[in-house]
Amino acid sequence: MTYFARMRFVAPFAVVAALVAAPVKAQDLTIMTSVPSLGFPFFVHMENELKKSAEQLGGITINTSDGQNSAPKQTADIEAAIVNAVDGIVMSPLDSVAMAPAVRQAVEQGIPVITIDRSVADVDVLAHFGADNVKGGEAQAALIQKLFPDGARMVNLQGQPGASPAIDRNKGLHNIFDGMEAYVFVAEQTANFAREEGASVTEAVLAGLDTPPDVIVAANDDMALGAMQVVQEQGLDIAIIGFDALPEALAAVRDGGLTATIEQMPGGQSAQAMEAMVAYLREGTEPAKLTLLEPFAVTKDNLDKAERLGELN
Repeated sequence: MTYFARMRFVAPFAVVAALVAAPVKAQDLTIMTSVPSLGFPFFVHMENELKKSAEQLGGITINTSDGQNSAPKQTADIEAAIVNAVDGIVMSPLDSVAMAPAVRQAVEQGIPVITIDRSVADVDVLAHFGADNVKGGEAQAALIQKLFPDGARMVNLQGQPGASPAIDRNKGLHNIFDGMEAYVFVAEQTANFAREEGASVTEAVLAGLDTPPDVIVAANDDMALGAMQVVQEQGLDIAIIGFDALPEALAAVRDGGLTATIEQMPGGQSAQAMEAMVAYLREGTEPAKLTLLEPFAVTKDNLDKAERLGELN
């Protein structure tokens, strides 16, 4: 099945803003790619898929940028790309608000920008490719309801404040559980998408509770894996649900350490974003403004559906 076959288009084709550059007819292109931090396995995979897609398309020089989990660093990288007059930018913004000025500057300078995974606020980019993170949070909630039909006490490990996936995944959880008395969040705290913080926050939360929760739900796999370490060290029986379907998380699902993770096809997002950028630059083909895929829960029962299953040891 192709990535397009797995995609769900949710917005019609739209006219690109007048300030976006006219199509580049030259065969050779220079495209800047930027992710929030290559310290996270999720973004390493995304960057690798961007490069792989560019190599397959041919005639493309990729200028890779590591945001290093810093909005000023990612901003400086975008500004440098503008000065260097790259043909296009494919990026995942660290913070949807903080990165808006730099992205707006690129668009105003006639450089088309496509965002992936994370969106940017109030800037008319060429297109966005991502997952419907609200529905991803709702998928986590639906699985919790299936596992605990009579109700559950839950710990919610939230992602990095200001990051659009963190906001949307949390919204999805609350869309389902708000107003349901049987399902209670006994703690909600950010662990910034980081494994060490996931472990330390989990340890602190568990120490403050008289009774262990039924579920720990995390906005990404790194936090879930950190929580898993603590739960296993304490010999507790707590369902843990992550998000991103990293190979390590898939192995933990297979082996029983994690209950589930949420698949959002980051390779599909990256490949289609690069293909759309190159088609626009070379042929003038305008992509749909918004392309989203609907995440789904991966458990032992459907592990074969995971995008990165082949990377398991």
